[in-house]
Amino acid sequence: SSQAVPVYGNYHGYYSKRPFIRDPRLTLLPTEFFVGKRVLDVGCNEGWVTCEIGQFREARQVIGVDIDDTLIRAAWKRRRTVWSLQSPEGGTTSEESCPPPKRQRLLGDASTTDNNVHNYFPASCEHSYGPLPIPDRGCGAFPHNVTFRTVDWVKDKIPEDYNQYDIILGFSVSKWIHLNNKDEGLKEFFRRVHQCLKMGGVFVFEPQPWDTYSKARRMSEALKENAKYLQLRPDSFGELLEELGFSHGQRLGVTGKGGFRRPVDLYLKQR
Repeated sequence: SSQAVPVYGNYHGYYSKRPFIRDPRLTLLPTEFFVGKRVLDVGCNEGWVTCEIGQFREARQVIGVDIDDTLIRAAWKRRRTVWSLQSPEGGTTSEESCPPPKRQRLLGDASTTDNNVHNYFPASCEHSYGPLPIPDRGCGAFPHNVTFRTVDWVKDKIPEDYNQYDIILGFSVSKWIHLNNKDEGLKEFFRRVHQCLKMGGVFVFEPQPWDTYSKARRMSEALKENAKYLQLRPDSFGELLEELGFSHGQRLGVTGKGGFRRPVDLYLKQR
């Protein structure tokens, strides 16, 4: 259910604070990184990253999970919105569109210009008439390769877990798991990630720095109380992951602005 205070980091309107056309965290990963892969996005919020991976990165299957059902409903809506806005030819929007064939460029065929691709189904149409209907399942392409589930994934399994994933994303979730479930809950999250990844699978992790915890724990008495017992620090998360059987973390880079400026690390399941 909707939380008046986002004690799980379940901010409503999160992407109005962190807007993007392409998420900068994903730009740190090679273009082919997600192609043909099964992906789990933990703490997916309103599904922007989940949809981007399914739509533009050619993932075979992407599952977004979040503890907040209101956000998951928004994620399903986001999926339909971005489906509506994409061009019918190549599944692209104007930012991704390819230049038209030379002959059409020379002829100046208006139907091939970027503006027309971008305005294939402008936002005003959705406001007036609602999003386009999603067609019956055809191939595994977007939007059929994207699904969402409301679940506290640290504590509860979902059917998709049993087939194991190629990639698990943990973007901006570690602090909230840590504050709500203490050290043991965070360790359980890492164990679940390890268990649900295939051998050779990849954990892409954006841990929030320790100095951001002080503001977060003031959101509720329970978080404030839990924070007193925390022994683990983000600097030691890599050691925990290595003990479980992950490679030494690879720092992909640091992205974001202001309070969202954070490192993104990659861990490979080796054993």
